[in-house]
Amino acid sequence: MIEVKSGTQDNLLEVRMSAPITDKDYKDVLMPALDAALARGETIRMLVVLKAGLADFTLGAFWDDARMGMGAWRGFERIAIVTADGFMARTIRAFSILMPCPVSVFEPYSEDEARLWLFESLGAIHQEDLGNGALHISLLGKIEAGVYAKETEDLNAFVRKNEHFRLLLDIRRFDGWQGLGGMASHFRVVRDHVGQLDKAAVVGDKGWQGMVVQVVKRLIGTEARYFENNEFDAAKAWITSD
Repeated sequence: MIEVKSGTQDNLLEVRMSAPITDKDYKDVLMPALDAALARGETIRMLVVLKAGLADFTLGAFWDDARMGMGAWRGFERIAIVTADGFMARTIRAFSILMPCPVSVFEPYSEDEARLWLFESLGAIHQEDLGNGALHISLLGKIEAGVYAKETEDLNAFVRKNEHFRLLLDIRRFDGWQGLGGMASHFRVVRDHVGQLDKAAVVGDKGWQGMVVQVVKRLIGTEARYFENNEFDAAKAWITSD
């Protein structure tokens, strides 16, 4: 069974799913609600309270779920899913990076927390001109595509002032990207300016982040170094030195 109601904000849909979930539920309840919201020109933030497991979806419901995602994904701004099913939660988290919009999973009875996440500011990018052609960029939290759009002009202005520049990339508090849009925006920015980058320092606090410097080296050559989270001052000194 699927129940849909409008949330307190205009572009919020709250969806409750309980066993069994059939293709009829999708066709008669969920899809008309989505179509109506999209027809109003809205981008949808959706809260899904899932009181069902994988086995509670009929084959037709699976097909409709996939078709809904392919047909309306451009209209989704964020999706929050509340579930007690551990397997469903792990599966959703594993595939969330492939989704074109931010997706987050919450524990049972966390609807209020999920609603706050749907409308709160997510990740952020901070830029600081260190002088002498050096730029400090901090990636904070989980970043979505819209964050890059807001910061691109400041980055372009810096690059216009500095034909060649050096980059201090601080990813100590970076948690990844919210969906493929954020990842694509990141690599688009890198691609657009990599030819002007002389050297880079990467500061991080997780083992896997050390691999980032290898990617940077492939892009700009050998002038790239990785620093641990307690070595920020050393990284700053290295990137600003001649």
